[in-house]
Amino acid sequence: MQPMPRPSEGKIMRRVLVLITLVLVVFVGAVWLVFRQDMQDRMSSLSSVADTRFAPVAFASGGAGVPVLTIHGAGGGHDQGRLLAEAFLPAGYRWIAPSRFGYPGSALPANPSTAAQADAFAAMLDRLGIRRVTLLAMSGGVPPALQFALRHPDRTQALILLSLAPFAPLTAEEQELPVPLWLYDALFATDFPLWALLRVSPRALAPMFDARPELVAQMTAAEAGFLDAMIAAFLPVTLRRAGLANEAAAIDPAAAINPSAIRVPVLLVHARDDRLTPFSTARFTAERIAGAETLFLDSGGHLLLGHQDAVRQRIAEFLTINAPSVAE
Repeated sequence: MQPMPRPSEGKIMRRVLVLITLVLVVFVGAVWLVFRQDMQDRMSSLSSVADTRFAPVAFASGGAGVPVLTIHGAGGGHDQGRLLAEAFLPAGYRWIAPSRFGYPGSALPANPSTAAQADAFAAMLDRLGIRRVTLLAMSGGVPPALQFALRHPDRTQALILLSLAPFAPLTAEEQELPVPLWLYDALFATDFPLWALLRVSPRALAPMFDARPELVAQMTAAEAGFLDAMIAAFLPVTLRRAGLANEAAAIDPAAAINPSAIRVPVLLVHARDDRLTPFSTARFTAERIAGAETLFLDSGGHLLLGHQDAVRQRIAEFLTINAPSVAE
């Protein structure tokens, strides 16, 4: 019986290459399917939308009791506003977390100023049948919160402002961006690279939130969960690009804000070592609002890490006096 001829080395190599190619195709296809499903799940979590004369405004809501409008910072949306409410509000309050102009579910109108944003929030509250609110705002959410208090003083119960972003007449010159602008542009061009990066290293974007190693080392378990959720809330990033591009509206000289005209109770919280939003913004604002209460921390960075329990307690005390819940 003649032995079977052995395949040539060339044929063996071709078979191996075909097999490797098939494995790679299956692997890439599986990764893509997981990515698409994750993006669909995130987009399906978009909450209600209120049509206003300015633009549709998406919002999430939860809790029960006295209403609090929670306004997110740069790169956020109603999902980040939800995280702010859960991290800093005590029980007994109903929170409403809108997406600012150009963020998930909210359109970017022809006039995307912080003043127009404040008016759109008022129109959204009209749709919800809410007359008066306290505002809890962080970072880039602070300028429209100040505008709301100035333009709708009769609808503003109190203001709680965390890690204040600059607003005109201030500029952003003192800000120390943790990564170059070109890296922001590259990461936010499409969803997949950022999704893949966070799958491999969930805290790869921690520097963008001013979560430096020395601050991460002092986090509580709750703060670690807050940081991880804030990073994860960047996705889908393509739904946030228009909002990010509009952040400069806060320092537009045509929309200058005069804090001295604010007449409602105000609590300002800011860390002196914040590298995203300069402490000088909080000092400038506190010096001009009559009777403003302050909690200025020596450390904690932009997210107030290591101090969130103290911040939450101070907010609870402030609300007890200025916007007490029904239970109180």
